[in-house]
Amino acid sequence: MSSSRAVISASPVDRGVFAYTACYCEENVYHLCKSLVHLNLAAPDASDLFVAFISNSVKQVPIWRQRSSAQENGLCMWDYHVVCIQKSLETDAGAFVWDLDTTLPFPVSFIQYIEEALQSSMVMNPRYQRLFRIISAPVFLKSFASDRRHMKDRKGRWLAIPPGYDCIEAEDGTTHNLDVYLRMPGHGEPLRNELLTQLQEKFGLVVSETDFKVLFTSRVFGQ
Repeated sequence: MSSSRAVISASPVDRGVFAYTACYCEENVYHLCKSLVHLNLAAPDASDLFVAFISNSVKQVPIWRQRSSAQENGLCMWDYHVVCIQKSLETDAGAFVWDLDTTLPFPVSFIQYIEEALQSSMVMNPRYQRLFRIISAPVFLKSFASDRRHMKDRKGRWLAIPPGYDCIEAEDGTTHNLDVYLRMPGHGEPLRNELLTQLQEKFGLVVSETDFKVLFTSRVFGQ
């Protein structure tokens, strides 16, 4: 097996084996990517994994089938959410979404996720249109940093109990850049093949929901 060959399986996985702290989805996904590699559920170099930040300029995005919801349909209005998407660059295998907060299967097919969790066929108020910042996981694992400042109120009190492990620091020594990942300018850049190189850049590529679906449902990634 080459270092970039994906190991994609639709078989359900026990989400209990992965680190999880409620309200810290970005950190959950960071450790999830590492664990998928360690458990041989992803390519050894994580090249088949992508991190997707879901938000918009008003920090209000609806996502259904969420475990923390009190509603029957699982609707949550998040300021942002983060998931891992698995898609091989070398094969025509389908994409899967790893979302530790969903009530859907774990992992769940990309198509089922956009239909049931994102309700993409629904006509939505433009105010709540979602944007997606997508970053290749190997780049994200080197570049992401959070000192959890966003989870404290003005008096320094925690808004949610933090994870028991240390804060995540980037390889270059950066201690916090989550705010940059959460910036969702405009309506996202129209998807063009030449923009796909941005997936390998520190802060990735911001796309619309339509282009998000195109990226991960193409027979060959990005084509």
